[in-house]
Amino acid sequence: MEKRPNVKLTLDQGYAVQQDLQADCSSVELAKILHVKKAYLLRRSVDARHKNDVHFIATVGIGDGACAPQAIQPLRERETPDPHLGNSRPMVVGMGPAGLFAALELAEAGLCPIVIERGAPVEERTADIDLYHRTRVLNTRSNVQFGEGGAGTFSDGKLTTGKNSPLIAGVLQTFVAAGAPQEILWQAKPHIGTDVLGGVVADIRCRIIACGGDVRFHTQLTDLVIERGSLTGVVVEGPDGTSEQLPVGRLVLAVGHSARDTFEVLKRCGLELEQKPFSIGVRIEHSQQRINEAQYGRAASHPALGAADYKLTPPKISSGRAVYSFCMCPGGEVVAASSEEGELCVNGMSRQARAGRNANAALLCNVVPEDFPDPSDPLSGIAFQRSWERAAFELGGSSWRAPLQTLGSFLDRSCRKGTDLEPTYPLGVEEAPISSCLPGFASQALREAIPFFDRRIKGYGDARALLTGVEARSSSPVRVVRDKASLQATRVMGLYPCGEGAGYAGGIMSAAVDGIRVARQIIGDAASQ
Repeated sequence: MEKRPNVKLTLDQGYAVQQDLQADCSSVELAKILHVKKAYLLRRSVDARHKNDVHFIATVGIGDGACAPQAIQPLRERETPDPHLGNSRPMVVGMGPAGLFAALELAEAGLCPIVIERGAPVEERTADIDLYHRTRVLNTRSNVQFGEGGAGTFSDGKLTTGKNSPLIAGVLQTFVAAGAPQEILWQAKPHIGTDVLGGVVADIRCRIIACGGDVRFHTQLTDLVIERGSLTGVVVEGPDGTSEQLPVGRLVLAVGHSARDTFEVLKRCGLELEQKPFSIGVRIEHSQQRINEAQYGRAASHPALGAADYKLTPPKISSGRAVYSFCMCPGGEVVAASSEEGELCVNGMSRQARAGRNANAALLCNVVPEDFPDPSDPLSGIAFQRSWERAAFELGGSSWRAPLQTLGSFLDRSCRKGTDLEPTYPLGVEEAPISSCLPGFASQALREAIPFFDRRIKGYGDARALLTGVEARSSSPVRVVRDKASLQATRVMGLYPCGEGAGYAGGIMSAAVDGIRVARQIIGDAASQ
C-alpha cells in the first residue's frame, strides 16, 4: 500500500469522506477525489492557520491494504491458573489505563494476574458519582479519582500524547476492539468521550478475566511484605474491612496520582521516593461558540468541524513560571474531582458528541519542589496540594460548592459580578476571589499570561469567562524511583512502579504504554526463570 501524506481536502470533501468511511477505513469518496481505485484514511487533522482557508490535511493509503484494528481474539472460557505458577502470579494494583493495559498484557501471556482496585467497577462507580452530586456525600473509595478506569474515565478520554512509541497503535486498536469509535485510529486528536469510555473499560476488564485474571474491587493495598530487599507479599483490606496477607513476588504499582495514602505506605516501607514538579490553577470556561469562531472564523458552523479545541503554550512572563492550558474539553463540563473529605478540586470532561454549550480547560501554573513546605519530605508536594484544596473547600462555603469568579473580576481584583455564561460545575458554585485558593505566584502568573492568550485566541480574555477552582491534580507530585533497565523499584526487587501516579506518564495513552512496557518486562523475567 502506498502512503500519501499532506493531502489537502476541503471541508466539504472532508465531510463527504467522513460520512462515507467503511469498517476498514476505506472510502469510496476519497478514492474518487484522488482518482484511484481504493483509498484508506490513515490520519486527518484540521488546518485552521488561515481563517479564510480552513481545510483538512490527510495522510492516505492507496492501493491494497487495510487499516482495520487488529482483531482481539474472541473471549475464551476462563482458565484455571496454572498451579505451577504458585506465588509467581503477578499482582496489579490499580485499574487506571496503566494497570488495565498491564493486566491485559499479563493475562494474554498466560500469567493470570491478580488485579486489585480500591474503588468500584465502572458501572457502580458512575452511580456513586451521581449519588455524590445529589446528596453531597463523598465516597472516598469510589469517585472521580478512584475506581475502574482511573481518573481518565471522567475526563473526556483524550488519547493525544507527546510520547512517540510503536505501542501507541496497538493501544488504539485495543480501544476500538473494546467498543471505542473507529475514528480514533485516524484522528489527529483522538478522544473517546466519557459517556463511551466506561463501556470500553468494562470490556477490557472482561477480557482480563476471560484470560485467567482475577479482578477484585473494593480492595486496597495497605502494606508490603519485604524480605532482604525483595517483595514477598502484600497486605490488602477487602470490602468488609478485614485484612488479608497475600504472597506476591511481582507487583505492578499503578495507583494513579491521587493515591495519597498508598504513597504513605511506600514511604513507611522504605521505597525511594522523590519530589516531582506539577501544576496548579483553575478551570476556565468560555462559550463554545466563541471558541469555534475564534479558531475557525466563518467556517465555524461547517458540520465537518465540530467543536473547536485549543492548546496554549507558555508565554514569557516576568517570574519565569510556565502558564499553559491543559486537558481542554470542547463542549464539556467542569467536574467535581475531590477524593478526600474537606478538600475540593476540579477537573474537566467532554462526552463523545462534545455538544455542550461551554468549552473548558485547565489554566495552570507550574509548581516546583522549592515551593513545597518541607524540602526533606518526598510527600511534601501532597501537603502543598491538600492545603490549597482545603482553601478551595472553605472558600466555597464548606459544602462542596466550588469557588467561582468571572475573569474580569479576577484580572482587576474587583468584586464585579455579571456574566451570561452559566457554570457547569455540578454541585453549585459560590462567587469568591479565586486567588484565595491559589498560591500568590500562581495568581500573578495567570493574570500576566491571560493578555498573551487573548492575542492568540480572540476573545479568550473576555471578562465574562468563568474561573472555577482549584485544579491541583494535573500530575503526581511524587515519583517512585525505578531502575531504568529493569523497571523495578530501586530498593525493592519485584515491585514495578508504573504510570502517572508513579511519575512515569501523563495521560491515558502514555500511562497505557508504560503499563505494557512494565508487563512485558515481567513476562520476560518470568520466561527467563
